Amino acid sequence: MPAFMGFLLTKVDDGQSLDWTEIDESDLMDGDVTIEVTHSSLNYKDGLALTGSSPVVRRWPMIPGIDLVGRVRESTHAAHGAGDLVVLNGWGAGETHLGGYAQLARVPGDWLVPLPSGLSEQQAMAIGTAGYTAMLCVMALERGDLTPAAGPVLVTGAAGGVGSVAIAVLANLGFEVVASSGRAEVEGDYLRSLGASQIIDRAELSEPGRPMGKERWAGAVDSVGSHTLANVLAQTRYGGTVAACGLAQGMDLPGSVAPFILRGVTLAGVDSVMAPLPRRTEAWGRLAADLPLDLLDSLTVVHPVQEAPQLADEILAGKVRGRVVFTVA
Repeated sequence: MPAFMGFLLTKVDDGQSLDWTEIDESDLMDGDVTIEVTHSSLNYKDGLALTGSSPVVRRWPMIPGIDLVGRVRESTHAAHGAGDLVVLNGWGAGETHLGGYAQLARVPGDWLVPLPSGLSEQQAMAIGTAGYTAMLCVMALERGDLTPAAGPVLVTGAAGGVGSVAIAVLANLGFEVVASSGRAEVEGDYLRSLGASQIIDRAELSEPGRPMGKERWAGAVDSVGSHTLANVLAQTRYGGTVAACGLAQGMDLPGSVAPFILRGVTLAGVDSVMAPLPRRTEAWGRLAADLPLDLLDSLTVVHPVQEAPQLADEILAGKVRGRVVFTVA
C-alpha cells in the first residue's frame, strides 16, 4: 500500500514517543471516506496529547490532531464525493481514532461537514475545534434567550482560541463583551481589536469566592472551569446563561447552588466532540456568516505541522494567542 508522512505517537517504557515518520496507508482505521489533508490546527487538547500531560490518547499508536480539513480522495459515502472539501472536528480523532497531523486520513463520512462556501481551508482550521466550540457556546446562549439588550457577556480565557473567536462573534452580533485574561496588560489591544469593550484580570475570578456576588453580566462563555466558573456563575445576572466548554483551571466546580435557585441562572454544558451532525452543520454555517473573516485572519498564525511539538508546550503554558494553523499537505 502507498505510504504517507505524519506524526505518530507510540507507547514507550517511560511514557510516549512522538515521531514524524512514514506511515502505511493500510494502517489507517476503518471509514468510508479517505481525505488528503491540507491543514490542521493546534488546540489545548492537542497540546495535552503531544506532551503526554494528560491521558488524552486512548489508542496506540496514534496519529494526533483533533481537527483536519482536506479534499476527498475516495468515498463510498452518499454525501461526499471525490474532490469535495470537508472538515472534521472531534469524534475522537487524535484520541481514539487516527487524527489530522498526517497527509492522509480515513474516517466515517457521517463525521464530516462540507467546507462552507466562503471559507478557505486555512480559515476553516483557523476556526478549528476552538472556533467551532465557541460558536456552539454562542448558540447555547441564544437558546437561553440571551440578546444584546440583556447586558454584557463575559468571555474567560479570552486570548485563547475559544475566547478569541467567541469575542469576535459576540461583538459582531451586537453584544457588549467583557474579556477575562491572565495577560490583560499584554493582550489588551488584541482583545479590543476583536471587539471586547472591557478587560478584567483573571485574578478577579480565579480564587475561591462567595456563593453569590454582585450581578455583573447577563451571560458568559467559560473555557476555564473550577473556581473561575464558580465565580462567573455567582456574578451572573438573574435569568442569565453561562456556557461552559473547558477546564483549563480544573474540572472541579467548587461553588454553590445559590445562583441556580436564587437567580435562575442556567449552566449550559457544551460538548464539541460528539455533537450531532445537524448542530455541527448549523455551527459551521453560522461561523461562515457571523465571524468577520478579517478578524479571523488577524488572530491566525500559520506553521508547518512539523513544528507542532514545540508549539504544544506553548499552548499549555498559556503563551499562544488566537489560533495556530498547521499546513500539512
